[in-house]
Amino acid sequence: MKFRKKLIEVALPLDAINVASAKEKSIRHGHPSTLHLWWARRPLAAARAVIFGQMVDDPSSHPELFPTEEEQDDERRRLFRLIEQLVEWENTTNESVLTKARDEIWRNWKATCAENQDHPHSTQLFDPEKLPIFHDPFAGGGALPLEAQRLGLDAYASDLNPVAVLINKATIQIPPLFANRPPINPRSREQHTMAHKTWRGAQGLAEDVRYYGNRMRSEAEKRIGRLYPKVDITEEMTQERPDLKPLVGSKLTVIAWLWARTVKSPNPAFAHADVPLASSFMLCTKPGSEAYVEPVITGDRYRFVVRMGKPPDVAMNGTKLARGANFRCLLSNTPMSQDYVRAEFRAKRNGDCLMAIVAEGEGSRIYLSPTEEMVQLAKSAHPTWKPEEDMNQDTPNLVSGRGYGIKFWHELFTDRQLVALTTFWDLVVETHDLVKHDAFAAGFAPDTRGLQNGGSGDTAYADAIALYLAFCVDKGTLTNTTQATWQRDPDRLTQAFARQALPMTWDYAEANPLSDAGGGLAITAIAVAKVLERLPTQATPAHVIQADATSETDMFRQFDMNTSAAIVSTDPPYYDNIGYADLSDYFYVWIRRPLKSIFPQLFETVTVPKQTELVASPHRHATKQQAESFFVNGMTRAMHRLAERSHPAFPVTVYYAFKQSETESNGTASTGWETFLEAVIRAGFAITGTWPMRTELIGNLKKNVGALASSIILVCRARGIDAPACTRSEFANALRTELPLALKHLQRSNIAPVDLAQAAIGPGMGIFSRFSRILDSEGKPVSVRQALLLINQTVDEVLAEQEGDFDSDTRWALSWFEQFGFEPGDYGTAETLSKAKNTSVQWMKEAGILDKKMPGSKVRLLRPGELSSDWDPSNVPQLTVWEMTHHLIRVLESAGEIETARVFAKIGSKAEAARELAYRLYSISERKKRAENALSYNGLVHSWPEILRLAHDGTLHEPQQAGMFA
Repeated sequence: MKFRKKLIEVALPLDAINVASAKEKSIRHGHPSTLHLWWARRPLAAARAVIFGQMVDDPSSHPELFPTEEEQDDERRRLFRLIEQLVEWENTTNESVLTKARDEIWRNWKATCAENQDHPHSTQLFDPEKLPIFHDPFAGGGALPLEAQRLGLDAYASDLNPVAVLINKATIQIPPLFANRPPINPRSREQHTMAHKTWRGAQGLAEDVRYYGNRMRSEAEKRIGRLYPKVDITEEMTQERPDLKPLVGSKLTVIAWLWARTVKSPNPAFAHADVPLASSFMLCTKPGSEAYVEPVITGDRYRFVVRMGKPPDVAMNGTKLARGANFRCLLSNTPMSQDYVRAEFRAKRNGDCLMAIVAEGEGSRIYLSPTEEMVQLAKSAHPTWKPEEDMNQDTPNLVSGRGYGIKFWHELFTDRQLVALTTFWDLVVETHDLVKHDAFAAGFAPDTRGLQNGGSGDTAYADAIALYLAFCVDKGTLTNTTQATWQRDPDRLTQAFARQALPMTWDYAEANPLSDAGGGLAITAIAVAKVLERLPTQATPAHVIQADATSETDMFRQFDMNTSAAIVSTDPPYYDNIGYADLSDYFYVWIRRPLKSIFPQLFETVTVPKQTELVASPHRHATKQQAESFFVNGMTRAMHRLAERSHPAFPVTVYYAFKQSETESNGTASTGWETFLEAVIRAGFAITGTWPMRTELIGNLKKNVGALASSIILVCRARGIDAPACTRSEFANALRTELPLALKHLQRSNIAPVDLAQAAIGPGMGIFSRFSRILDSEGKPVSVRQALLLINQTVDEVLAEQEGDFDSDTRWALSWFEQFGFEPGDYGTAETLSKAKNTSVQWMKEAGILDKKMPGSKVRLLRPGELSSDWDPSNVPQLTVWEMTHHLIRVLESAGEIETARVFAKIGSKAEAARELAYRLYSISERKKRAENALSYNGLVHSWPEILRLAHDGTLHEPQQAGMFA
C-alpha cells in the first residue's frame, strides 16, 4: 500500500492543544467527567486533536500538491487553524467547526482509498463510502471513543473494569440510541410548551433524568425525611450567638453535619471519655467571615460551641500534633501516638462526635453549635442493608491497608448514610418500572429486550434512565461518606477521592442528600442531565463491551465487527500507578444492587475483577519481579493485538504518563517506562512521533515540582520486516546527532522543564525502535533500560552543550549555581572560576547579580527576589542571559504575567535565551534537589507563551496615573 505520513507524525499546534487541555480541567458544568468519577481521564481537547491528527495527511506527504516547503507550511497552518478551533471547549458542540473537521477527515480518507484500489484487501480496508472504525481497548473514562464518535467514526470501546464499561455505555452508546426523542415523563407530555418543543440530540433523555431524579428525591424525603430535619433558630441560641438574632424563628436547611472521630483517652483519669481526633477546629478561614469551634471543658466532659470572628491560634490544628495519627487528649493534653490510635480503632473503641452544623443562609453558610437532639437523630438510623464486601487489605491506596482495622466497604459510611443510600438504590429499581410504564404510554414499542440484548423499546429506555439515575446515586456516595470533608476557604463540602486513593479521614462532613446543596440527589440529576445535552448523537450508537485487552479471545469477534482493522488510540494502565479495580469497588458494591438485573453479564462477580487487571501490583504476586513480568507480558500481548488489528493506513497513538524516578550511578530510568516501552517494541512497533501534552493538572506543580504536567503520546507504526541492526556505538552516535535538534523542537514547543527529560524519551526511543536489534561490544542485545540510560545521558550532554551559547558571565553563574546554588562560597573560588570563564567577580557585582555585602571573603548569587526592582533592560549596555532570566522571574513572581511582558518587550529578541537558561537551571535544581528554585524556572517556562502573547499583541502600554475622581 501507499504510505502517507499523517499530520501527527510531523507537526501539531501543541501550544493551542495544551492551553485548551489545561483550561478544560477547570470546567465542570456539562463536562463528561461530571457524569461519573474516573481517576485518569484524558482531556477531550487532546483526544480530539490526536485522533484528527492521526487521520489527516501531513502536507509533506503530498509533494504533488505542495511541492515547496513554503506551500507545505501554508497548508499545515491551515490545518493548525482548524485544530485550534476544534480543541476549544466552546466548540465541543459547534456543528460548524465539527463539520469542517469531519469533511477534512473524509477528504483524506477518499484520497487514501483512491490510491489503494489495487491493495489485495481493498474491499475490506479501503471502502470510500465508510470510514474505518475506531477502537480503544483500554477505554476507561471514555474520552477517546467519545471524541472519535464526535469526529464521525463508529466507536468501539472495551475495558475489563465494569464501572468503566458502564461509563462508556452511558456516554457513547445510549445517547445516539434515543436521539431526537421527546421526554416521556408525564409533566413534559402534559405541558403544552414542552410537548410541542423540538427535542434535539439527548435533550429528551436529559429532561427525563431531571424529572425522575427530582421525583426520587421527593419520594425519599417522604421515607427518610425525618432523619434530615431543618434546624430552628431560637431566641435561646442568640445568648451565645448574637449574630443569629435576625434569623430567630427561621427554619434553615442543613447542608452538612461536621463530625470528628473519637477514641478513648490514654490518660487513666479520663479513660472513660471519648476524645476527638480533630485535624482542625476551623470552620471557615475566609477573612472577615472566620468561624471556628471552641471546646468548652468541664471536668471530664466537653462540649463544642461555634464562635464567629478571629480564632485563637490553637483552633487551626485542633487536637492534631503532627502528621499521621498523632493527636493529644482534649481533656488532659496527653499525647496519643499513631500506634495508640490504630490500636483503639482495631479494638473498635472508636466512635464520633458532632462538632458543628452547617445550614444554608441567605448567600452564606450559617454555622451552628451541635445539639444532643441532632446527635440522637443521626444515631437513630438503622440500615437494613449494607455492602458487606471486603476492602483490599494489602494496598495503601485504601484506608483498609493502613492498619486501622477498617475491612469492609460499609465502614466508610455512617448508619444514616447507609439508610439514605439504600433508600435511593431501592428507588432506582422502583423508578425503572415506572419509566417503562411511562415510556409505553408515550409511544415506545413494547419490547422485553433490554439494553443488554440490543433492545430499543420501552424496557431499554427504562434501563437507560435507571443507569443514569444509578450514576446520580453513585455520585452521591462521594459526599455521603465519611471520606467527605469540609473545606474552609471557600467553605464547602469536598468529595471523596480528592486524589486516587481513600486515605484515613479524622473529621468528616456528613452531607444532606435531600438538600439542594452539594451531595443532593436532585442537583446531581441536573448535573448529569447537563452532560447528556452536550454528548454527540449524530453518529451510530457505539459498541461497548467488557473485555480483557490481553486475552486470547478475539475482541473483534465479540464486537461482531465486519472488519478486522481499526484506528487505534488508547490510554493503557501505567505500570503500578493506580489500581483502578481496587478503587472501583467503592462504586461497584453499591451500583451492582440495582443494575445487576439490567446488565447481568457485567455484574457476574461480587467485586471488580482484579487478578487479570494489567497493573504491576506486588500484593497480587509473590514478588515484585513477578509483578513486573506480569505487566510486561500482558502489555506485550495487548500491544501485539493492536499491531495486528490496527489499520495499515494509520498510526497507533498511545498515551503514557509515567515519570522516570529510579536514579542509578550512571543515570535515571524507570521501571514503569522501561517495561511499557519494552512491551511496545517487543510487539513490533516503531515509534514515529512523540508529543508531550498537558493532560495532567497544572496545579500539581505547585505542590510537587517533580510531578508530571504532561502525558507523552507515542505515535507508532509496525516496524518494517527489513529494519536493520546496528551496534551500541552506532546507536549512541545517532542519539548525539539527532537528539539536539529534537530537544530544540521540544523547547520551542514550550514543554515544561519538569517534562523535558520525559518527553526526550520519545525521539530517543524512536531511534532505538527503528532498528531490529542493537548489539553491544560483546554481541549482547542492548536492553530498553540501557537505552533509556543512554538517552538520558545524551540529553544531559546536549543541555550542557547549550551553555556554550551563553555569555561568559552567565556561564560563570551557571557553574557557581551548580556548586553553591544561592548559598555563599569563598571569594577565592569565585575569582578562580571567573578567570576560567573570562569574566571578573567585580564586573558581576556591578551587574547586580552578586551580593556585595557578604561578610568576610564570601560571595553569593542574588536570588530573583533580591534583585533591584528598578532594573530597566533598556539602560543596560551589556545584558547577560543570567540577568534577564532572573529579573523576568522576579517580576513574574511579584507582579504577574502582564508586568513581565512589559519587561520582556524591552528585552526584545534576546529574551529567547532566557528560556533556554531556565531549562538548564531547572535540570540542575532538580538534580540537586532544590525544589524552590526548580519551581521558579519551571514557572517561567510555563508562563512563556502568555508572556510572549502579551508582549506582542500590541495592547501593552505604560500605566498612567488616574485622576482624583476617575
